[in-house]
Amino acid sequence: MSIKSKFKTFFFLDDEYDYKEEEIIEEEREPVKQVQKQQPVQKQNIVSLQSVQKSSKVVLVEPRVYAEAQDIADQLKNRRAVVVNLQRIEKDQAKRIVDFLSGTVYAIGGDIQKIGTDIFLCTPENVEVSGNISQLMKEQELENTRW
Repeated sequence: MSIKSKFKTFFFLDDEYDYKEEEIIEEEREPVKQVQKQQPVQKQNIVSLQSVQKSSKVVLVEPRVYAEAQDIADQLKNRRAVVVNLQRIEKDQAKRIVDFLSGTVYAIGGDIQKIGTDIFLCTPENVEVSGNISQLMKEQELENTRW
């Protein structure tokens, strides 16, 4: 039996349907069924509902003393992004807070970025920040120095 006739009987393209050919085809298919290839089992991406967060929060913080740095770190450990405004705190305490938060962000695999004059964005690993604001800050500083 030729391949063409097999395709005709498989797709019923032949006007004359021959039952004998069907029996031959069935006999030929049986050995193929026994030698089925085992396909690799694909892992399903299963995510527990507890790990999926419904909404993300961004916390705005303006610390007045160094002791508030621990509260900011707790927010980061709870997987929340934090915007820290250090404009109303002394320079030496602001540097200590930035150092503390840099260590915290490094420990949790997050990121810290300067987004303005004495304003920082601290993000945990589950938050991705796209874009670069430092170029805009440089352009604004150039514009402010011209006037």
